[in-house]
Amino acid sequence: MGHPKETFMQDQAGQVPAMRGVDVLRDPAINKGTAFSQEERDTLGLNGLLPPNVSTLEAQVGRVLENFRRKATTLEKYIDLAGLHDRNWTLFFRVLMDHPDEMTPIVYTPTVGLACQQFGHIFQRPKGLFVSAKDRGRVAQVFANWPRRDVKIIVVSDGERILGLGDLGANGMGIPVGKLALYTACAGVPPEQTLPVLLDVGTNNPAFLTDPLYIGLHQKRLEGADYDALVEEFVTEAQKAFPGVVIQFEDFANHNAFRLLEKYRNRIPTFNDDIQGTAAVTVAGILSALRVTGGKLGEQTLLFQGAGEAAAGIADLAVAAMVAGGLKEADARKRCWLFDSRGLVVKARGDELAHHKVNYAHDHPPVATLLDAVKAIKPTAIIGVAAVGGAFTQEVVGAMSAINARPIVFALSNPTSKSECTAEQAYAWSNGRALFACGSPFDPVTFNGKRLVPRQGNNSYIFPGVGLGAIVTGTTRITQPMFMAAARTLAAMATESDLAQGSLYPPLSDVREVSARIAAEVAQIAFDAKLATVARPPDILAWVKAQMYQPNYGRTP
Repeated sequence: MGHPKETFMQDQAGQVPAMRGVDVLRDPAINKGTAFSQEERDTLGLNGLLPPNVSTLEAQVGRVLENFRRKATTLEKYIDLAGLHDRNWTLFFRVLMDHPDEMTPIVYTPTVGLACQQFGHIFQRPKGLFVSAKDRGRVAQVFANWPRRDVKIIVVSDGERILGLGDLGANGMGIPVGKLALYTACAGVPPEQTLPVLLDVGTNNPAFLTDPLYIGLHQKRLEGADYDALVEEFVTEAQKAFPGVVIQFEDFANHNAFRLLEKYRNRIPTFNDDIQGTAAVTVAGILSALRVTGGKLGEQTLLFQGAGEAAAGIADLAVAAMVAGGLKEADARKRCWLFDSRGLVVKARGDELAHHKVNYAHDHPPVATLLDAVKAIKPTAIIGVAAVGGAFTQEVVGAMSAINARPIVFALSNPTSKSECTAEQAYAWSNGRALFACGSPFDPVTFNGKRLVPRQGNNSYIFPGVGLGAIVTGTTRITQPMFMAAARTLAAMATESDLAQGSLYPPLSDVREVSARIAAEVAQIAFDAKLATVARPPDILAWVKAQMYQPNYGRTP
């Protein structure tokens, strides 16, 4: 996983620069801006195009931070960072990696949701590929237009279910762009090996269809056989253009997400982050919480506010973990309950149930409200993943606290407006006893003199490491055991001091080490299962770390 600079700045003999002048400054992969040395300026024809003072990378970071912190709104900060990404990858990723707590909520959740809603109005430069319904039969030509050929991972969305915001169509490109920025920042996947893709199949959002600044096709969504044919062509041509490329499906609606995962998971190296990544980070949080309560996973009862991709994915992984702990699968499934817009998911609903809900539809009388479901099921954990803001009311959290000495309360929906409750509410309504995790960031809370530090159950703890492990091994498949290993690895990295302050995850500043260790576990499974296409190294963790991109300027050509 080398860095591209020397390739771009020198010819094959290493003598004559392959690019000169403004072309160098316009390529974010090689641009150093004011940090070009005098020798580089002489060689590359940059004298006069830059101010004469040669800056250090550290000075450039300081300048970026000064301007970034001057911005009044999070959307302005998002636009500022997007412009930096367009100019200078090394500087962008250095800022992102050195200040993860400040930058990650801007580059990704919660700000990326607002950015996607406004994407057509703030659009500046393309950062990925748009594959539209009009490209049927010529997707190979679209891939051929991408300027970099060493692509190892694609994040793709069709924009139909962006976070908790619904159908944002082509504006959903902000999600693959943000996810892949985190692949580089969190796991050291070189930026030139990443490719964001938006499948523009139209939108059913009437506001966008009448917005002259909407950047996508002004037509209703493609469906049925035509939709499937475009996805099939995309997958097929992606593998031809970039053999062995990992494809991560992101923010597809339920009716497509599950079936596309089932269709391709045994054919190519692929996963759905909303189903599997969310599952792993949530199970990791539960395992951390059980280090506090002392219970076992197979003894827990989980009630999900939501019955879509995230809920089913978490339940499936939790069941797998319970089975690995000795429980029978049927008994493990009975410990997971779903609650959707019609109430508790029960077997009496019969044929109306979507396929992914059937395994969790149990024999029980209908229950209409979440509060009544808590009282009837008596869960040890409630997990919000339906983007119903405020669903965890004072009465619900109070009922959980009456049942459990340390109730597990995970308000995982994002953006912040969709959160089931705030950290302050969870702690106040449980008298400080809740073991809380969130999907959007919340500030520390002081309750009864104790400082509690909630941390996000953020998928960025999981998917970058899983993707890195898949890339470095060239694995032909990404399997459920890989996500189970990721969950256990993440849970183990929460320290006793983390748990003592209410943090169920390690600090985001540790995410590079988290990703490296998850990648090493994924690689171990790939080698053991004979899925890897490279030779097994003697020290897997050291081998993984040696391949992680570091945002530093390369040598003078």
